[in-house]
Amino acid sequence: QVQLVESGGGLVQAGGSLRLSCTASGSIFSINTMGWHRRAPGKQRELVATITRGGSTNYADSVKGRFTISTDNTKTTVYLQMNSLKPEDTAVYYCNANHLKGSSWGQGTQVTVSS
Repeated sequence: QVQLVESGGGLVQAGGSLRLSCTASGSIFSINTMGWHRRAPGKQRELVATITRGGSTNYADSVKGRFTISTDNTKTTVYLQMNSLKPEDTAVYYCNANHLKGSSWGQGTQVTVSS
């Protein structure tokens, strides 16, 4: 199994930046894709960005050009650099890892953007 621990959420003013981190442990060599999803109040969870083991990335249209997903050299920590934050980015952000035995999720970290 894969365990995920997130950090880096908080409160920021519109136009500001935050960086989220997610560190994986356990069967890390079985991970093929890591990513970030979010759930805003009253809305369904949505994909924000993903990155494959090979480094290919994918972004939701709403965050393209503002958010950047990356990993460290060991591929065990995934980052989400969020710039030019907007109030509509307010949500609980969840780290996700897809691996050979299925999918794992972090506990979520709150991001609040004030106007």
